[in-house]
Amino acid sequence: MDIRVENLNKSFNGKQVLKDLNINFPKGKITCLMGASGTGKTTLANILMNLLKPDSGRVEGLEGKKISAVFQEDRLIEHWDAIENIRLVNNLGLTKEKINEHLKEINLKDYEEKPVRLLSGGMRRRVALVRAILSDYDVLILDEPFKGLDEELKKQVINYIRKMAKGKTVIIITHDREDIDLLDANLISLP
Repeated sequence: MDIRVENLNKSFNGKQVLKDLNINFPKGKITCLMGASGTGKTTLANILMNLLKPDSGRVEGLEGKKISAVFQEDRLIEHWDAIENIRLVNNLGLTKEKINEHLKEINLKDYEEKPVRLLSGGMRRRVALVRAILSDYDVLILDEPFKGLDEELKKQVINYIRKMAKGKTVIIITHDREDIDLLDANLISLP
């Protein structure tokens, strides 16, 4: 079932962020959500994840669905290493070797046995992404997952997402139009 957003409204301190929003996220497809800063992309993602309640309107198609996410901030446990952070939300019983294979697939090196606070921003972002991908989910929501990555690395990560999330519903917040083509994604622009 598609995820349908119907007549969604959300304000903060009297400022309307989302107004009568009607959009559809197709099941099993990648959709990129774009718009200028402040148009409500992250607010919408938080409503989809049930972290925020809309003022009015509704979301259908998420009932009983498991959601995995990468937030704007990486939300890693700073004193844990990459493997421990990935295992935190992973109930699939993956071995350290299997997790290492995934990290190497997105060109993450020199991370072993280091607390993530010692990793660069781009390295931390990839740890958060692998953690989300290796979780048990029906819907994957990624808020600016490519920040801190150079062009070549971004392409590797996009290929990884396309391979690992094939057939899943994926919503990616991005500011880069090139991402839409690289991901072979649908585009929704917020006004």
